[in-house]
Amino acid sequence: MQERRVTSWLELQDLLFAGSWNEPLGRFRTSFVFRGVPDATLDLTATLNRHGAFVRQERDLLRAFRKYARGVPGTERLTSIWDWLALAQHHGMPTRLLDWTFSPYVALHFMTERMDLLEQDGAVWCVDYHETNQQLPRPLREQLRLEGADVFTAEMLATVAGDLATFDGLGEQPFVLFFEPPSLDARIVNQFALFSVMNGPGLSLNEFLGHQHQGVRRLVVPAKLKWEIRDKLDQANITERVLFPGLDGLSRWLRRYYAPRPR
Repeated sequence: MQERRVTSWLELQDLLFAGSWNEPLGRFRTSFVFRGVPDATLDLTATLNRHGAFVRQERDLLRAFRKYARGVPGTERLTSIWDWLALAQHHGMPTRLLDWTFSPYVALHFMTERMDLLEQDGAVWCVDYHETNQQLPRPLREQLRLEGADVFTAEMLATVAGDLATFDGLGEQPFVLFFEPPSLDARIVNQFALFSVMNGPGLSLNEFLGHQHQGVRRLVVPAKLKWEIRDKLDQANITERVLFPGLDGLSRWLRRYYAPRPR
């Protein structure tokens, strides 16, 4: 893993979009996905295994969620365990998934949205899924090849592994893959969202990526630069009002936008 402490807005742009030229396509189409964190000391631990709290309850949590959520409008469209897992993560249940985005600016938003942490250094993780795909077990790599895809959908995952036990048994070594959830609502669409998942509820993505020699960058953003980034994102309309459509997002945006800067 490469780590870099940035010093300016322009340097940050160069690093976020580095390597985005795709020669076969003749387009600037990056194979990186991004995750922004407001505190650089935070790692990539999923809510399921944060402090080891829920690792043993993964199956119980998911079973109960499916049981009690049935009948809620929209759940009738869910057809696989991956759909249900994505929905649970989307609504805050502890899962092994982590939220990522195809958009570096959305990642910057989540790095700078919390006013109480703007005085802390933040970080953006950048991961090349072409590199992580090479370490996938053969059945998963074959599925990507057959579909001509770079990341999975829930439907593609269900074709290879209909449940988590089957998924975990696909490989003896830890691996990570990225999959796009179904368009459950406008929030997922507007955030250009996708999830990472590893082949075990107790595995650490932080540890896995830390041992990768290629395709992983961690950009540390000093607190003094976060204010400039936040103001420029607001000017570019990368705000809660867009990323969380509805009155809740509007209220979150207004509360942050009009809050005074601490002296």
